Amino acid sequence: MKPFVLLATRAEDVPADEEYALFLRYTGLDERDLVRIRLEAERMPRLDLDALSGIFVGGGPFNASDPDEKKTSVQHRVEAEFQTLLDDVVARDFPFLGACYGVGTLGVHQGAVIDRTYGEPISVVPVSLTEDGASDPLLDTLPREFEAFVGHKEAITVLPASATLLASSPDCPVQMFRVGENVYATQFHPELDVDGITTRIHAYAGYGYFAADELELTLAAVRRAAVSHPSRMLRTFVERYAR
Repeated sequence: MKPFVLLATRAEDVPADEEYALFLRYTGLDERDLVRIRLEAERMPRLDLDALSGIFVGGGPFNASDPDEKKTSVQHRVEAEFQTLLDDVVARDFPFLGACYGVGTLGVHQGAVIDRTYGEPISVVPVSLTEDGASDPLLDTLPREFEAFVGHKEAITVLPASATLLASSPDCPVQMFRVGENVYATQFHPELDVDGITTRIHAYAGYGYFAADELELTLAAVRRAAVSHPSRMLRTFVERYAR
């Protein structure tokens, strides 16, 4: 089997390593078949799409809607690298699934309006599939409504005409979309379980996702409901595109 790639941007080792472990667990892949590239630490190598089965993108600290002068040199580099990669991915309709930061990368590439109108605190939210989502082969093992972990400062306000809306939540109209037939992005985190999001809550406590005195409230918010359905799409993605 040709390997899959996980493009990651987390600089902190503990949540970065756990993110990789979660992708391994829920895709069913081993380290040989899911190659991690940490873009915060190294330039994106040239990816030969003919030698890959597909691409995953993890979450991260970058916000596409931040003013250019507030973005670090690393963020500017990573954004430029994603633009170049997505030129090829979209043109070839190559299997791609971006989780959380995938909305920023693919959304910007397609001309979406991304701002802070529909940010969501770290929590569990009900996600509803659209008619297109319910009939999408990546999602056909999921119920029409399911709980998912979220936590993001920005989101898509206007989806471009090139994209198909697949899922929404009450406070975030664009939770998942598709470009072409094989290029996907989610605002929610399909890779997370309660232990994984607990690690991230502690790791990013000072990053503005919640107030300093809201740690226990935030931990309680992600434990209020069982979350088990979203991770299925990771295994489905692998089963659909492994070659």
